[in-house]
Amino acid sequence: MPENSVKVRLDAGEWKLVSALRDIPPSPLQALVRELTSEVAAYAQEPHCQELQADGAPCESATADCEECRKVKDLLETLRRRVRGR
Repeated sequence: MPENSVKVRLDAGEWKLVSALRDIPPSPLQALVRELTSEVAAYAQEPHCQELQADGAPCESATADCEECRKVKDLLETLRRRVRGR
């Protein structure tokens, strides 16, 4: 097993994402997709909302929809539509 390998359990959705990333042929597009995916995930983990609370939670409720998250959701939905050819 390679020195930098990782052993981790993945659910079906996580494996689908990892497999999709691994199946992109080595290219500048692969590098961009990996970088962007990583950046989006990092943002989702810590969105840096203006409404950040003292306990670190960005909102009072997990279902709250502040402006910062709304912008990112809109951008991702636009990307989704374009990728699907709509």
